[in-house]
Amino acid sequence: MRIAIGSDHAGYPLKQALVPWLEDRGYEMQDLGTYSTESVDYPDYARAVAHAVAEGRADRGILICGTGIGMSMTANKVPGIRAALCTDPYMSRMSRRHNDANVLCMGARVVGIGLAEAIVEAWLDGEFEGGKHARRVGKIDATDAECPD
Repeated sequence: MRIAIGSDHAGYPLKQALVPWLEDRGYEMQDLGTYSTESVDYPDYARAVAHAVAEGRADRGILICGTGIGMSMTANKVPGIRAALCTDPYMSRMSRRHNDANVLCMGARVVGIGLAEAIVEAWLDGEFEGGKHARRVGKIDATDAECPD
């Protein structure tokens, strides 16, 4: 699985810890920045990761900023993206099962490395259940046609 990952300056240390952890588990990582703790604008990285997923250059995306809120708001503006801001493994698992989330957002000032690993693991292991949830995801995706990028 190809995963695009991005962060702003606040999320950079957590991203730097997650990339090798994910590579050790066999994931192909595409680090789309930022590459330091120097202040940057989170929407630039959210858009880069969201477009990588929407255009099929990555299977899924992970975004990290201070709270995860700005990243999730920005990523969800890109048609085809279902970004979920998760603060625990239950939320991340359910974002896959019921919402078929293709981008995971986290806040580095909200979760530590151990919790972040558990959130990512639950999200990557999660399978979309389909059924009634497919109808609902279809309605989410139909909104993209109403609001193009």
